[in-house]
Amino acid sequence: MSNKAIYPGTFDPFTNGHLDVLERALNIFDRVDVILAENSNKNTLFSVDERVAMVREVVSGLPNVSVDVLHDGLLADYARTAGAKAIVRGVRQVKDFEYEFQMSLLNRHLYPEVTTVFLMPNVKYTYVASSIIREVALLGGDVRKFVHPYVLKMLASKRELLKNRPSSHS
Repeated sequence: MSNKAIYPGTFDPFTNGHLDVLERALNIFDRVDVILAENSNKNTLFSVDERVAMVREVVSGLPNVSVDVLHDGLLADYARTAGAKAIVRGVRQVKDFEYEFQMSLLNRHLYPEVTTVFLMPNVKYTYVASSIIREVALLGGDVRKFVHPYVLKMLASKRELLKNRPSSHS
């Protein structure tokens, strides 16, 4: 029987903190599926296809990792169908834990056989959030310490696209 986990998130963009949590999960589980939320309530910079391409590129050298999309429905149902024993969640600070704890209790109610595993990233990534990386990158800041070179290239491409878009308040 496989010891499989899923690692869900928006991953907009996929950061080195996300990669660190994924690598830690691979030390515990035989297989980890990275699951991108398509119908999240978040406004994303990257489309779901761009995020899938980004994550696939970053994890291409890791064994026993796949990337999939949760188009709609409940994460607990996805976990059940996928045969996952655990849901991996990265926790950087207490604020993250409070939200993730509530979600883990709900997922346990919906699918009692699944366990949520909270993993902390390396301390150098504890303040790295996708939203901060997006903002700094779009404003021209240097984020290369926090993302894979492929992600850096995609962020630069988005920055150029947004910079060349006609202003709505001209």
